[in-house]
Amino acid sequence: MRVLSGIQPTGNLHLGNYLGAIRNWVRMQDEMDADSQCFFFLADMHSITVHEGREQRIRNVRDMAAALVAAGIDPDRSVLFNQARVPAHAELCWLLNGTARIGWLNRMTQFKDKAGKDREGASVGLFVYPVLQAADILIYNATHVPVGEDQKQHLELCRDIATKFNTDFGVELFTLPAPIIPRESARIMSLRDGTAKMSKSDPSDMSRINLTDDDDAIMTKVKKAKTDPEPLPETAEGLAGRPEAGNLVGILATLTGRTTDEVCAEFAGKGFGAFKPALGEVLVETLRPIRERFMELRTEDAALDAILDKGAAKAAAAAEPTLRAAYDAMGLMR
Repeated sequence: MRVLSGIQPTGNLHLGNYLGAIRNWVRMQDEMDADSQCFFFLADMHSITVHEGREQRIRNVRDMAAALVAAGIDPDRSVLFNQARVPAHAELCWLLNGTARIGWLNRMTQFKDKAGKDREGASVGLFVYPVLQAADILIYNATHVPVGEDQKQHLELCRDIATKFNTDFGVELFTLPAPIIPRESARIMSLRDGTAKMSKSDPSDMSRINLTDDDDAIMTKVKKAKTDPEPLPETAEGLAGRPEAGNLVGILATLTGRTTDEVCAEFAGKGFGAFKPALGEVLVETLRPIRERFMELRTEDAALDAILDKGAAKAAAAAEPTLRAAYDAMGLMR
């Protein structure tokens, strides 16, 4: 089993990143047997679809590496690296551009969402982004990829590209990756709008809990989170039509390993004046050790670069046979 997942190094990690992805990465790493491997990468090559200064991009990559290690990713047990240190990603992406079809990419909903009305002004990189995603996965012949609802379409495209390449060139080179749906998949929503995902791009910092927030900031954001005047119901069924209430209850349930029904039963009939301090305390105790470790690590640039170099060397060695075979299958001499 070979698991692969990546995250863009753009801005601070927040609670949604941690509960929605990173905590599950740590669990997968910890549950891997001796014959299996986890590859976790910082998608800095994907980040170039949005303009960013050189120094800021370097800082973001190092900060993201520090945050992942602080959250529990162990560079000795998992392969942790950034894309740019492994040129095989870009090379395979170009080869796969000959296999991917414009019609397939035109159906990608994320391009439509991110480009908005200015499709002509969007970068080419944003349009072919899913081909690089496919290369990220196929270069390591990953068997499994953790996915959320918004990434299922991209994994299906990856499988289509792999199948067409294998068929076109008469090889069995690329493994068709299977999705992993985490057993505890949390979709964390904005603290200001229970119908929108928590996001680092939201202009309001009050909409999210950053992993760098101190104890007081966390408590303030929780207490000021949007709610409704109704008391908490006895069961999760009573949260229907109450997105902000459902979000806060879901966060506490996820953090404590309980069901939303169990959380509702504990606070049934109580208002958010009683619920929010309890949620805030759990958040503070959960995030404090991650924040403290992160603040230590982010000042150690040489150590962070050494971690990424070490991971990149492992990743490049794993990628080389696949890249060489892809060139050979296409009749390209390298």
